Amino acid sequence: MRTRSSTPALVTLALGYFTLGTASLAVVGLGAPIAADLHVRPATIGTLVTVFSLVFALAAPLTAVALGRMDRRRVLLIGLALMLAGGLGSALAPTFATLVAARVVAGLGAAVFGPVASATGSMIVPAEQRPRALAVVFGGMTAATVLGVPLASAAGTTVGWRWTLAAVAVLTAAVMALLAGSLPPVAAGPAPTARGFVRTLRAPGVVPIISTTLLVLTAQFTVYGVAGAYLAARFGAATGMVSLTLLVFGAVGMVGNAVGPRLYTRLGGARTIAAALAGLIATFAALTAAPGVLPAGIGVFAFWAFFNTVFMAPQQTRLVELLPEQRGVLLALNASALYLGMSLGSLLGSGLLPALGARGLSALPLLPLTLAVGAHMLSTRSTGRPSPLGTHAPTSSAASVETSAKTPLEPSAKAPVGTSAATHH
Repeated sequence: MRTRSSTPALVTLALGYFTLGTASLAVVGLGAPIAADLHVRPATIGTLVTVFSLVFALAAPLTAVALGRMDRRRVLLIGLALMLAGGLGSALAPTFATLVAARVVAGLGAAVFGPVASATGSMIVPAEQRPRALAVVFGGMTAATVLGVPLASAAGTTVGWRWTLAAVAVLTAAVMALLAGSLPPVAAGPAPTARGFVRTLRAPGVVPIISTTLLVLTAQFTVYGVAGAYLAARFGAATGMVSLTLLVFGAVGMVGNAVGPRLYTRLGGARTIAAALAGLIATFAALTAAPGVLPAGIGVFAFWAFFNTVFMAPQQTRLVELLPEQRGVLLALNASALYLGMSLGSLLGSGLLPALGARGLSALPLLPLTLAVGAHMLSTRSTGRPSPLGTHAPTSSAASVETSAKTPLEPSAKAPVGTSAATHH
């Protein structure tokens, strides 16, 4: 077997997630110019995040079944092609309804690309490198908040929102070219089935872990989905200061993304997630109580960003290590929960910001976060106490799920890409 470093492929997958994240969230910082051009209320722009996220949530399991037997690289390219089409359609949209339709296409492409990118990243490295690999791949999403969203917000005020979204589409095309050259063929493994999804959901700990993802993202996007309008109403932020706040949010988020795998290794998955949940609860309590001055808002957003990204990669790693041979199904389900939470949160934020006001909206995420704590506690009881590396022996029910699969998703020695430490660096 040919020896080949996994680093270029992981970086390219991260770039793909960067385009996905920027495409999905750029409208957060472009709310004002889009609303003015298409004659809608600024709070209505949150529905663009809702549409993208809801399509992703519904389509991810379906596309996993429909494309499950196809080579992973080909699936990733199909996803990027749909994202490109949706991005160009968004940039050219003459009406808000047309923009919504283009977001549907882009969300479908993201549903094809996202879960497969995470699963592929975990497949092309040895088992002990999975936390780092997933952090690298999902780090593209974090980088989108560092560079993509704030740069899109700044560009929207200078070159306009249409050219900004067109630039994101061009970046998507560039990632397609890079991916075709950097990622070797990756065997698909058995195609997921509806019965396989049900069987996996019955494994101990799976439903509580995925429920935790859903609740955490719902909580956060109640505010983040309308960040531009929220920051203006709560802290008096002008457009330029919204961009600055989002830039700080993303930069600190990169730190959290780097710290997350280290905490996972030292504390285990359950304790890392518990710490992240505690930090998020403190965040929204602070947003509710903080004075309405911009420095306070920027400080709390920075604190929020750290615990947001400490949560993300360890949560994915917990799922992969829970049932390694069902990683494709688990990551598709987790991605659906993630984007369903984004959709629900954005819908709540755009609908309730005018009614509750910014301070009232700040307190609303505390309810789903409290429920997330309960779901997380249930997941730790279901899966048993994790070891310091966050792994544990499967329970009898989990083991039955693993052995019931006819062939594992883990590539075999004959697959185009192996998983032994000897073939990856």
